[in-house]
Amino acid sequence: MELLDAHGSALSGFDWLVKAIGPDDWARPTPNPGWSVRDLLNHLVAEQLWVPELLSGADIDDIGDRFDGDVLGDDPVGTWTTASAEAREAWLLPGALDREVHLSYGLVPAAEFGWQMTLDLAVHGWDLAQGIGETSPLHDELAGTLLAVFSPQVWRWQGTGIFAPPVPVAADAGAPARLLGLVGRHP
Repeated sequence: MELLDAHGSALSGFDWLVKAIGPDDWARPTPNPGWSVRDLLNHLVAEQLWVPELLSGADIDDIGDRFDGDVLGDDPVGTWTTASAEAREAWLLPGALDREVHLSYGLVPAAEFGWQMTLDLAVHGWDLAQGIGETSPLHDELAGTLLAVFSPQVWRWQGTGIFAPPVPVAADAGAPARLLGLVGRHP
């Protein structure tokens, strides 16, 4: 899968799950320690809010703390829908992947940022599915693509707090389980 296809797949899967959140699900725990379903969605919405800003050339200092705290307000699903649509539109602008973006650790190619966002959507899609008792949208093709991109980089994550250390999975595990194990999930 190419980046924009992978991103679209991960975003679509996460979007489906957001729309499946029931009224009693918001306080339910997720596999993310200390995060409820609402906390997890807040994290993903905040990330989506960053995308148009960063792809348009803003840096961390320009944005400041604008997306800190509760960004969901009284309409979490509506806020997600707007933020994710605007982020996707920013990714689809001509030349978006050819730019560089300012992240907390420096200037990086937008495509690298796009893969990171895709991984986050895919893995947190699994987390959200676990939290609300739904089937994960993480499929073989997307997981296999993300494994190919991120397996060589896993050593860079150790000790950063981005992901838990990898956990072992069965030797015959499919791509989704291998990806989840790579980022410290217990599939």
